[in-house]
Amino acid sequence: MALKNITVVTEFILLGFSIPPHLRLPLFFLVLLSYIAATAGNFLIITLILFNSKIQSPMYFFLFNLALIDICFINTTIPILLKNVLTEKKSIFVTPCLAQLYIFFVIGTAEFLLLGVMSTDRYLAICYPLHYASIMKRSVCIQLIAGVWIGSFFITCFSSYLVMSLQFCSSEIDHFFCDVGPILRNSCTNTEHIEKWIFVSSFPMLISFLVTLVSYFNIIMTVLKIHSAEGKQKVFTTCSSHAIVVSIAYGSCIFLYSMPAESQESSFNKKVSILNTIIVPLINPYVYTLRNQNVKDAFYDVFLKLTKS
Repeated sequence: MALKNITVVTEFILLGFSIPPHLRLPLFFLVLLSYIAATAGNFLIITLILFNSKIQSPMYFFLFNLALIDICFINTTIPILLKNVLTEKKSIFVTPCLAQLYIFFVIGTAEFLLLGVMSTDRYLAICYPLHYASIMKRSVCIQLIAGVWIGSFFITCFSSYLVMSLQFCSSEIDHFFCDVGPILRNSCTNTEHIEKWIFVSSFPMLISFLVTLVSYFNIIMTVLKIHSAEGKQKVFTTCSSHAIVVSIAYGSCIFLYSMPAESQESSFNKKVSILNTIIVPLINPYVYTLRNQNVKDAFYDVFLKLTKS
């Protein structure tokens, strides 16, 4: 590949979305409202699980970590999007940009691995209820969470190192945050070997997706054997909600990061990225936790204590 430009850049320009001036303020408040709702919802989950003894099972331990990951995830991308919606200056230095890219992928990979762990946890709870307590001990849960974070670090480490070692000849990033595809397109040299490595490093995400599919398939097979219509409806409703979130999260990322950077269409990719950077963290608290009766009871307990004090 020929050099795109002989000048090596030290600063990127985030092009973001083409927004007419009269829509900037409404869009800013829409994104800000989504950001506040997602942050508040996940903080509420963390607080309830942390301080209520009634919801201390492995499932809530994993939900606590999912809420923590979602808070970190949205704070990696949304603040810079809010800034760029209102301001004309949309520049970011290369080093902070690459740091954002690495944090984004570490947290994102951790979330996908955690979704696989959570689906396995639900599979064991529903399909093997008598053995569940002996299998999912607290020590096992802690080891699984540690494996999620350590695994996400090592999965993304080498790919990020390869990207950080590049020199860049184009200063414009056609995205609203520092994503890997637009950054690779700005490189002075051929990045095919990096794209191949990123594709290979996405295999754990694909494995996590398959684990999730197999877990929910077995859950459905078990539920079909339940004689109670009410029991079937309850589990199917829960599983269908989880399946929607998992489909959005996995589907959008597999689409974005399994194809070569040069073949991706920027405007469509930016719209798809909205799904996993804003929509998923926003709906996760409701789908996984706030619809749960035990969590509702815990919330009412806290509310009653506050009103009585």
